[in-house]
Amino acid sequence: MPDLLGDVPGERLELDAYYADFNEKLWSTSAPGFWKLERQQFFKEPGNPSWEAFAKGDWKESMRLIEAGRSEMIDYYRKIEDHGFVNRRVRVVERPIIPYLQWELHVLRMRDQYGGKVRVVTGEQVAAFEPDAPLPEIYTHGTSTMYQAVYGDDGVLDHARRFTDRDLVIRCQRLIQDLYDVGQPLEQFFAEHVAPLPPPRQL
Repeated sequence: MPDLLGDVPGERLELDAYYADFNEKLWSTSAPGFWKLERQQFFKEPGNPSWEAFAKGDWKESMRLIEAGRSEMIDYYRKIEDHGFVNRRVRVVERPIIPYLQWELHVLRMRDQYGGKVRVVTGEQVAAFEPDAPLPEIYTHGTSTMYQAVYGDDGVLDHARRFTDRDLVIRCQRLIQDLYDVGQPLEQFFAEHVAPLPPPRQL
């Protein structure tokens, strides 16, 4: 399969401009809603208190901080529901599950519980779409806008690319939805593969 994004130009947005644009577009999302694909296995999330505790090796505190954010998470997904659009995510998970993903899947589980439904697919399930490179980190807003999150080699978000070519947005959204349809519900995956894991020994 050729590169998913092909040669369609995307507009580079530095982080401040990206965050402002994303937030504006999110609350005007129309059908078929917001669809996100997460492929990369490792990120760094400076500024996220739970991730920072995890990165320092304090697993118990990182879990406490996730739980402390529950009311904020409830409010966020209630607002999405009030705006009338669905929020769906596909998370590619390779095994064995690395410590970062073990942490992130706890966060995603809470999202899943309040309306940001997540399904898990394996590396094998996306291999056919990756003849030359991994799938990009992308998310679509309706059929009008898509963003690609671009990370540095250190795993920190560097910038984003914004795409407004409707055919491209629809094609990518349908791919994410197709993967979602064959993915395993997160709650089931979590119970089988994440809940039994001990806290990571080395982060």
